[in-house]
Parts: sequence; C-alpha cells; structure tokens
Amino acid sequence: MIPSNQFRKEKDTLGEIHVPSNAYYGSQTRRAFENFQISGRKLPRSFIKAQGIIKASAALVNMEVGKLPQNIAQAIITAAEEVTKGQWDDHFVVDVYQAGAGTSQNMNANEIIANRATELLGGSIDHSLNTFRVHPNDHVNMAQSTNDTFPAALNMAAVENINQRLLPAISDLQQELQNKSNQFMHILKTGRTHLHDAVPMRLGQEFSGYAGTIESMYAQIEATVDPLYEIGLGGNAIGTPINTHPDYPQKVILEISNRTNYPFRSPANLFSFMQNRNAPIRTMMALKELAVHLIKITSDLRLLSSGPRTGLAEITLPSVQPGSTIMPGKVNPAILEMVHMVCCQIIGYEAAIATAGMSAQLEINVMMPLIAYTLLDAIDILANAVSTLVTKCITGIQANEEVCKNWMEASLALVTGLSPSMGYDLTAQIGMQADVENKTLNQVLQELGLMSDEVKKAIDPNRMV
Repeated sequence: MIPSNQFRKEKDTLGEIHVPSNAYYGSQTRRAFENFQISGRKLPRSFIKAQGIIKASAALVNMEVGKLPQNIAQAIITAAEEVTKGQWDDHFVVDVYQAGAGTSQNMNANEIIANRATELLGGSIDHSLNTFRVHPNDHVNMAQSTNDTFPAALNMAAVENINQRLLPAISDLQQELQNKSNQFMHILKTGRTHLHDAVPMRLGQEFSGYAGTIESMYAQIEATVDPLYEIGLGGNAIGTPINTHPDYPQKVILEISNRTNYPFRSPANLFSFMQNRNAPIRTMMALKELAVHLIKITSDLRLLSSGPRTGLAEITLPSVQPGSTIMPGKVNPAILEMVHMVCCQIIGYEAAIATAGMSAQLEINVMMPLIAYTLLDAIDILANAVSTLVTKCITGIQANEEVCKNWMEASLALVTGLSPSMGYDLTAQIGMQADVENKTLNQVLQELGLMSDEVKKAIDPNRMV
C-alpha cells in the first residue's frame, strides 16, 4: 500500500491539494478518496483491466489518426498495458460509492496512466519537477468521456468473467447433476408434492430435472452475453462524437476486439447505449433466475439428505466440516447453506441494479459505479459458489437405496395406480383406510379381498414410473 506520511502539492480547477508523494494518481483521485470514505470497496481487477485495455487502444488509434504524437502515445500504451496486467492496482483507491457516472474512477485511471507515461518519458510524477508532462485529460482521455468508457469497461469485464468463469462453472454443475441422474436412475423412490407423498419416480429422474433446469439457465445466461458485446466508444459524453476523429469509433472497437479476442461492436444506437444500461440489467435478471433455481435445488437436496435418523435421508451428502459447537458428531449441509446465502445476495443485487437502472436521467445513467460493482460481484460470487457446490457437494452425493425403497413401499400414493380400474372414490377410501389403520396398501387390499394379479400390476412402482 502507499504510505501517506509524505505528500506533494498538486493543482486542479478547484485549487491545491496534497497527494501522497509516491502515488501515481493525482489531484482528482485524491479528492475522490477524501470525499468518499464509504465502504472500503473498490471496483474489481476485471474492471481495472478493461480500463487499461480501453486507454491503450484509444492511444494507439489517436496516434494512427494523427491526433496524438507517437512518443506520447507509446508511453501511454505501455503504462496502460501495465494497468491491464495489474501492476498499479494499489493506486486505484476510489470507493465504489463515488461521484455519479464513475468520473472519479475514470480519472483515477487517467491520472495513473498519465503519471506513469510521464515517468517513462523521463519525467517525474511530481509535476513541479517537469517542464512537460503527459496530461490525464488532454492525452490519456483523448476522444473519450467517462460516459462512454465506463459502461464499455463494465461490459468488457462482464463478458470476460461470464465466459471464462461463470459459464464453465454452470456447465460443470449441469454435467455433474446429469452424472448423478445416470447413476441413480435404477433407484425407485416416492415422489412428493406439497411435501406429502406422491406417486413413485426414479431418483435419477429427480436429478435429471435439476440437470435440465441448469442446462436451460446456461443457455439463457449465454444469450445475455451478446448484448454486452456492444460498447459505445466514440459516443463520448452523450452519444455525439464530439472531439473525436471520424475513424476513431470503428478503429478503437476493432483494436479492443483484437486485444481481448471478443467480438465487440458499436451499438446500433449510441444514444440508447449512453442513456441506459440495458445489457447489464438483462444479465442481472438472468443471474437472479439462476439464483432462484439454485435455491430450489439446494433446498431439495437439504430435504432429501435430512436426518440422518429422523429425516428423509434418501441421499447422503459428503461431510465437509463439523456442524455444531455443542452436539458432537453433528454434520450439517454446509455447502448447500452457503449457496443459498449467495443466492439471497444475488436476488438483492438484482433489486439494486433494477433500482439503479431506473435512475437514468436524460442522456446518461449516473448510477454506473453501483451497477458495475454489483454485476461484477454477482458474477464472481456465483461462479465461486457454483464451482464449490460441484466439487464439495454434488460430486460426493450418495444414494441410500434401502431408505428410498422403504419410503416408497410405505407410501399410500401407490393407490393412484388403481384409480383407472376402481375409480377415484373407491381408491380414495382404500387409501384413507390404510392411513387411519396405519396399515400398508397391500394389507388393506388383502383384507378387502381386492388383491389380484391385475391389482398387483396396477400398484407395481416399476410400472408407474
């Protein structure tokens, strides 16, 4: 971290301010640091990396179109690439909850890159010692605005994190659930609706439902990535390409695509891109839906593994840690509980992004820092939670076949197989009698003289599934 016992003086449009002497950021970042001591949270590495890519690409294109001298451009490119690699992360100090639209974050990047570029050209980060310096606005921010670069960086970071982390984790979860479905397909058990006994099914069929749900969510989240490829660089402050070379927008997006290997493109309507955060809002809605389904699946697994002596106990979860400080030997479904907590956070995050999305006014959305932090954190914790769910829980699930068999044979819902031949009313009476007298369905049918080969076939669970 940067020691702050020594300072240098810097000037901006508001006057003088003291900046830590070895800080690569400058006056505007320092003002933001002092103004917004809110959470201690910073925008993540993936966002800073995207900022570095944008600044390097912009410098290269501005040089190619003759707007930026070659020596300055090359220094900016080198400094920005160092930012991309994480070399100056400690100097990104602005809180997530900052001035609207993310101007402070953009200036944090501009100032770091400008000072580092000045240093690369033989100057000093102490401006009083220089006859010339690379300027954060005039040079590093050339042809740019916070209003086009900040949402572009958000989309770029989201694309990388979804493609490289979240989608692979979801794919692994789907595959492992399908593996369990195949492994458990021979096991008969009672189904349950309203948490009460229902007709028989296979344990593998139950798990196939989970696998199918996750498969559909993979496709849905994958589909949300495409709109994120739209980055409105060249839209500048409000969508008009003021202070940019006519070739800049197309060239800078092409350069970013080359650097990231992703097919970024200009939006169909730059003004819409500047006004709204459509793609992040849509992406967050899909993440919320995934969270809802994960809560259902993990809640089911907690129920199915409940016990081990006084619950359903149809499956056994791998033990990962002791579950009680007072009850020796107790083991809880810790991984499933963790996933449930993460999903609760995701649902809250979606509400935050929806509310921030509604706060767009006229030409921009000033809530962009909140949207960026929330979406990127949601992707990150979901990817971590899903990966942990696979490796520390799903892979190690075992079926308790004898328990499944016992519950199924005790289920009065088997009487459903008699309904086509005996009618709903009579079969209901048979089921109720078995329940009241605490007898099995077979016992009641024998006592009523209704048992026959045809009846045995009708209530055979193998035929029902």
